[in-house]
Amino acid sequence: MSAQEPAEGAPKDTAAGTPKTPEPSGVDLARVALRAAKEQARARGDAAQQKKQARRGGLRSGARADGRDPLPLGSAINRLITERGWETPAAVGGVMGRWPQIVGDDLANHCVPQRYDEDERVLTVQCDSTAWATQLRLMAPQLVARLNEDLGHGTVRLIKVLGPGGPPRRFGPLRAPGSTGPGDTYG
Repeated sequence: MSAQEPAEGAPKDTAAGTPKTPEPSGVDLARVALRAAKEQARARGDAAQQKKQARRGGLRSGARADGRDPLPLGSAINRLITERGWETPAAVGGVMGRWPQIVGDDLANHCVPQRYDEDERVLTVQCDSTAWATQLRLMAPQLVARLNEDLGHGTVRLIKVLGPGGPPRRFGPLRAPGSTGPGDTYG
């Protein structure tokens, strides 16, 4: 054996003076093979589980909660409102239901919210007398601020106040055609 030749069992040089990395053997090979076998078994098990679930009609409900379980009514309604984008109309509807708490009992007894125009952001309120309509018109800026505080900024831009509706205009022997009746009381 010459000085230039490597000894038996020693790794051969690939470049001048650099020893080659030894190949894995024995225990290392067994670990790599075991890891690969486990991954393949897991993949086969997952595929078999999916195939089994598809055969019996999909996932089954178990002991833990999932998306198919029944919801409480309030949660179901809130989810529906969010999915459909009905947050603003629902909030305004809630205001119409809570009208006495928002404006006070005196004003609520004489003024009733009629409708809300979502595009224009206008709340229409009907009053039972011209005096209460005037009072509500004076209070409108404070009421708009309070409503926007409850509903979110910019939900109500304007409150349209309607006076009392007059009696039906009937034509008869005591009425002239085209007359409107006493104008200061009905509008």
